[in-house]
Formats: sequence, C-alpha cells, structure tokens
Amino acid sequence: MKLAFIGTGKIIEDALHAVDPIQNIERTAIFARPHSREKAETFAAKYSIPEIYTDYQELLEKTTADTVYIGLINSAHYPYAKEALLHGKHVILEKPLTGFLNEAKELQAIAKEKQLCILEAVTILHNDVIAEMKKNLSKLGPLKMVMANYSQYSSRYDSYIKGEVEHAFDAAYYGGALYDINVYNIHYCVTLFGVPKDITYYPNIGFNGIDTSGTLVLSYDGFSAICTGSKDSDSPGYISVQGEKGFMRIDGKPNVAAALQTTYVNENIKEKVKDNAGGMVRATITEQFEAPVPFHRMTQEFTDFANIIDTNNLEKAEELMEESVTVVGILETARTKAGIEF
Repeated sequence: MKLAFIGTGKIIEDALHAVDPIQNIERTAIFARPHSREKAETFAAKYSIPEIYTDYQELLEKTTADTVYIGLINSAHYPYAKEALLHGKHVILEKPLTGFLNEAKELQAIAKEKQLCILEAVTILHNDVIAEMKKNLSKLGPLKMVMANYSQYSSRYDSYIKGEVEHAFDAAYYGGALYDINVYNIHYCVTLFGVPKDITYYPNIGFNGIDTSGTLVLSYDGFSAICTGSKDSDSPGYISVQGEKGFMRIDGKPNVAAALQTTYVNENIKEKVKDNAGGMVRATITEQFEAPVPFHRMTQEFTDFANIIDTNNLEKAEELMEESVTVVGILETARTKAGIEF
C-alpha cells in the first residue's frame, strides 16, 4: 500500500510512527495546508516521504499513492474522502466516519461503484481482545447488562470553560463527547451485539450547545447497553458485559484494551461457595486474556488495512464499512434526539 497522509496534527504524527514496522506500507506523500507546510517538511524529512503537497486536488491528481489516510477534523472527513474516492483512491478515514448518515451512505455507495475500499480507523476493531470477547460471549448465558465508560478530561476543556471554543467542542466541526469519545463504546456494542432496537442519549450540554459528556442507552432484546463518554471529567475506563452465567470485563481506556477477564459459572460444582463478603455465590471459573503488546496502538489496524487493500479484499472492506455506517446512524439518532445540532 502506497499511503498519502492527509494532515499534520497529532493523529498523523502517531500514524507516521505506527506504520514504521509494516513492510508493505510505503509512506509516499503528505498533505498540509500552506501555513503548515514547514511541519509537513519536517515529517517528510524524518520519515523519507518523497511527495509534499499543499493543494489537495494536486495531490489526488499527481501522487503515486493508491490510498489516502485522512486525519483531519471531523467536519472535513466527508468532503476529503469523497474527493479521494472520485479520484480512484482507497480511503482510510479517522473516526467518526462522518457527521451525518447520508454522507456515510454516499461514501459507501461511491466506493462500491468504483470498486474501492473505504475504511474507518477504529483501533478496537483490530485488537485481539475483541476477538476474545466474541469467542467468550456464549459462556455468559443470556445477556442482562452492558456498561461502558470512556472518560478523559480534555486538554482543551480548561479553555472551553473560559469561553474559548476549540474544534473539539465546536458543533460546526462535529465536536463533542458523543462523536469524539463515546464512539468507541458504540463500536464495541455494534460489533458484539449488532444494531440496537432503541437509542436514547442523556448529555451534559455546555454553553454553546455541545455535549461535554453524556450517557447513551442502547436497547437490545433482553438487555440494555449503557455507554458513558466524558471530556469534562475523569474516571477509570472499562467495558463490562454481564449475563446470567457470568461476566467479562476490560479495565482501562476502551480504545487501548490490553486484557480481558472472563468469569463464568463452573457447571461441575453445584454447591455454592462463600465470597469475601460472606454471601453464598456460585462457583466460577476465571480466565485471563492478555493481547500481545503492540508496537503502537494503531499498528495493527494499519497492518489489516494494508492487507485488505493490497489483496483487493472488497468483501472485508464492505463488512467493516457496514458497521461504520451503522455507528454513524446511532450517533446521528442519539444526537438529534438530544437536540444537539451540527
């Protein structure tokens, strides 16, 4: 895969480093707006990137790259991705895919028509922990409760409470906690449980109408998933899935899940045992799974993307895109129900 990096922000810096050990990715080009050209030149020198552009159309017309990785503000995702697809380029698009469902569906249709891949960069979908969760779901019995919390006090929140609105808290740029941070929790739910029956969002709304934090409730047959995302306060992150026969849990920020604990009833022991609180509980089996330590949290997703694009695996790309479109639909429904306008 010959990759063009679109942008010069922190996520691009991370991606440039993350692909370092991936032999079948060539860092071919980098795009910056004219005022950021010097930063692009610094990256190009550091990573031996031969092509530098400050005109996006020129890049799309002249680059030897076959794929663009778009790491721009949320509101730029759709127009930049659409132009790339129309110029015959595969697209890797940072989360959230788009701000609106109709945009996501349009990109999906263009990619399908042109036989191209469009892929959302969501690290958790390329983590061995997710595969282990899917494998262990059946051990839990009928599901009863899912709880997820990704809370991280934003480095931009101090400015926000002083009345200074940066992109991360600006509705004009599709900011807010739901789209920026709770989106990870939603991806866990969609990949594990599918499309919810109902969606309700309870946000904490800031002075400019954006959600600085909030709790999303996704209703499924027999259980609900409660997803909390916060940019205005801190809390230890976790994902917890509970069933009649057991539970599984990730401790830590959901976007960098490193380990999974699965505890389920030991059917071979019928007698109840005493827990630390003195209560009588069922005997259980606990399994610990630890994912291999990655070179960088983004390395595996780029490895997977390169393999999909290099083998022209359109079926796998469409499978991933279908989930991404579903997530955009959930985001849009939650946002509009809560009265948050982009």
